[in-house]
Amino acid sequence: MNKKIKINGKEFEYALRKRKGVRRMRLAIYADGAFVVSAPKWYPVYVINKFLEEKADWIFEKLKHVDFSELKKRKEADNAKYKTAKKSAKKIIEKRVEFLAKRFGFVYGRIAVRNQRTCWGSCSRKGNLNFNYKAADLPQELQDYIIIHELCHLKELNHSPRFWKLVGEIIPDYKNLRKILREFKTINL
Repeated sequence: MNKKIKINGKEFEYALRKRKGVRRMRLAIYADGAFVVSAPKWYPVYVINKFLEEKADWIFEKLKHVDFSELKKRKEADNAKYKTAKKSAKKIIEKRVEFLAKRFGFVYGRIAVRNQRTCWGSCSRKGNLNFNYKAADLPQELQDYIIIHELCHLKELNHSPRFWKLVGEIIPDYKNLRKILREFKTINL
C-alpha cells in the first residue's frame, strides 16, 4: 500500500509492506528511488510514523536529489518493455526450466515471469518458480545458474550450507557465476 510522508516541507511517497514473518521495521531506499518500509503485520500506523519521524533526516538526505518525474518516465518505459518481452522471455525460461528440472530430477509447480526490481528469481513454499523477465537476455550459463538456484530451493528453501552444497553438485563453478551475475544486476535490474 502506498503512503505519503512530509519531510522538511517536501512530500515523499513510500510503499508500506506489512508482513507476517517480519520481526522489526526496515527502511529501504533503492537506486531507482523506490522508498519501502517493511513492518510486522501487527504494528500500528502511529508506531510506523514515529519510526519515520526518527529517520526523517536520513530519508531526506537520501531522497532530496532524486528526480521523481524522470524515475516515473523510466519506470513507464521499463513496464512497456516488460509487456513487449514477457511472452518470449517466458517461453525461453520455461523451456530451460523444463530441460534442467528433468535432467536433475526436480519437480516444480507453475512458472511465472515478472518485472522484479531486486532479484533474478524466487521459489515459493508451494514449489512455484518466479523469474525476472530480464534473465532471458542473459548468457546461457547465467540463465542456467539462476534456474538451478531456484530449482535447488525446491529441496532446500533457504541458503544453508546444504543448499549451497546442492547447487555446487550441479554447478561446481557457481561462486564465479554469482560474482558475474552481481555485475549484471548492478547494470540491468
